[in-house]
Amino acid sequence: MRYLPQTKQSRAEMLQAVGASNVDDLFKDVPKDAFIDGLANLPLKQGELEVERALGAYANQNMAAPEGPFFLGAGTYYHHIPASVDTIIQRSEYLTAYTPYQPEIAQGTLQMIFEFQTFIAQLTGQEVANASLYDGATATAEAALMAMRVTKRNKVVIGNALHPHYRGTLKSYMGNLGSALEDGKPDGNTACVIVQSPDFYGKPEKYEEWRRLCNESGALLVVVVNEIVSLGLLPAPVDADIVCGEAQSIGLPMSFGGPHLGFFACQEKYLRQMPGRLCGMTEDVDGKRGFVLTLSTREQHIRREKATSNICTNQGLCALAFTAHMSLLGEDGFKRLAKLNHEMACKLADSVSKVKNVKILSETFFNEFVVELSKSSAEVVESLITRGIIAGYALDDNQLLLSATEMTTDVDIELLCDALSEVLA
Repeated sequence: MRYLPQTKQSRAEMLQAVGASNVDDLFKDVPKDAFIDGLANLPLKQGELEVERALGAYANQNMAAPEGPFFLGAGTYYHHIPASVDTIIQRSEYLTAYTPYQPEIAQGTLQMIFEFQTFIAQLTGQEVANASLYDGATATAEAALMAMRVTKRNKVVIGNALHPHYRGTLKSYMGNLGSALEDGKPDGNTACVIVQSPDFYGKPEKYEEWRRLCNESGALLVVVVNEIVSLGLLPAPVDADIVCGEAQSIGLPMSFGGPHLGFFACQEKYLRQMPGRLCGMTEDVDGKRGFVLTLSTREQHIRREKATSNICTNQGLCALAFTAHMSLLGEDGFKRLAKLNHEMACKLADSVSKVKNVKILSETFFNEFVVELSKSSAEVVESLITRGIIAGYALDDNQLLLSATEMTTDVDIELLCDALSEVLA
């Protein structure tokens, strides 16, 4: 009991308070086949040195992006991160001031949040942006909930190929709200239409027709951007009512899936319904510039029934990394980065299209596109992993989703094409 402060009595009291007879009742909604039968296949005890060695051996079984040709995207992207970003985010005025609640001791954090919001508003062409969300999937779900509050409707329509993880998150959020999630076009009961651009298969989306349909039905238009670098080359979605998505590509490593950085922006008229919190710039009593939390509508700050969201973080450190990287890039650097991504994707497509038994299916794309193979794409991906090549994301049947970024080299492309030629022969 040295490190476990709860006694049997205190546990019994907590179980009684939540209406559970025993601890197992807390897990009754978990499917039975998800439980491990017996103990995990791990040693019962080892010293710290032995544990570190064992965990290191497990970690070495992974293959990370820098270790070889890498063509996997599908929502998380391999980009260069300047070494200066890590140095900046460890400065004391940012790192030690975790919470922005007390502006007198958190000016560094608050200024960073304000600049993050400014970057997001400029990139998306929207009037206001908040202090970030967990990731693109939850940002999309928050956009749907916000649209339902604004329109007083309970149906959400998905307009094109939305990332499947985002779709799954939407189902989880909306599952207990009595709301509907459908594909197709909006009608008089639709709160919003969600359109991703580029879509899950890498195709940029045009918004004019969706804007017209939303205007006719009274629904809001939500644009999801999963690859934020695309905004350096594609037009900003200024016609949208809400723009949200994932900002991992700037300043953040893939880290095997997280942490990531959601962003959220909208028209100013919807400001009061925006989830999370916003930082604003002001002046102190001496006339000096200062930063404060201007709007906090999450349940940690106000009564739960009045809250717009129950999100519990602004991903402060991740938003700081994004802001530091964007500040280093500048407008010209960001546009050049986007152009490099598109150029490498075009080079990859040109080279892959010359491989026998490979067909390019995507007509337009940013840095990701779909190819059709003569064999199972899952089997091809597994085969190429044994050769040290991560060959993309296997879709259904014989289709493969390939991604290229500024980190892709000519040698990488050559190795992929040679390997595909051998495997598909």
